[in-house]
Amino acid sequence: MNTIQQTKEKWQGKAKTELVGCKADQVWPLLEDFFGLDKWFPTLSYCIPVEGISGKPGCVRFCAGFKTPVDKHGKQNLNWTKQKLLSIDPIQRVFSYAIVDGNVGFHSYVSTVRVLPKDNGCEIEWIYEVEHVEGWRLEYLDLFIGSGLDEMGQRMQGALKTMEDAIRA
Repeated sequence: MNTIQQTKEKWQGKAKTELVGCKADQVWPLLEDFFGLDKWFPTLSYCIPVEGISGKPGCVRFCAGFKTPVDKHGKQNLNWTKQKLLSIDPIQRVFSYAIVDGNVGFHSYVSTVRVLPKDNGCEIEWIYEVEHVEGWRLEYLDLFIGSGLDEMGQRMQGALKTMEDAIRA
C-alpha cells in the first residue's frame, strides 16, 4: 500500500525598512524589548507579558488589537496572538519568535528580525515563514508585515531624533 503525504505549502517573505541617521546599536535595544512591541507596531493595542523574562528565550507575550488586511468591516472580535521568543543574539542583533496561539489563523509561523548596520544608518529586516493562512493571500501578509515594519521604523527613527534633539537643546 502506497501512502502519499501531503504537506501544506509554506509561505515565505521578507520585509526591510531603512532608518536613516539611526545606528544599529541605537535601534537594537528598542527591538530586543520583546514585551514592548506595542510601543512601535502600528494598530497594536496591547503587548503583555505572559511568562518568562523579556529578552530571554522561552518568554511569551500576548499581542492584541491589531488590524489585518482581511478584517471584515465592522468586525467586533479582537485579533490576538501569543508569541514565544525562540532565540536572541544581542551581538548579531537578531531574534526569532513563533506564534504559538491566536485567532488570526497563523499556523507554524516563525519570524526572524535583525538590525543591520548601513553607511547612513541601519536597516531592520523581518523574515517570516508560515503555513498557508485561510482567507489570506500571500500579498496580504506581505502588505501587513511590510507596512507595519515601515511604520515601526518611522516611529523608532522619530523617537531617537526627538531624544537627540532634546539632549542637544
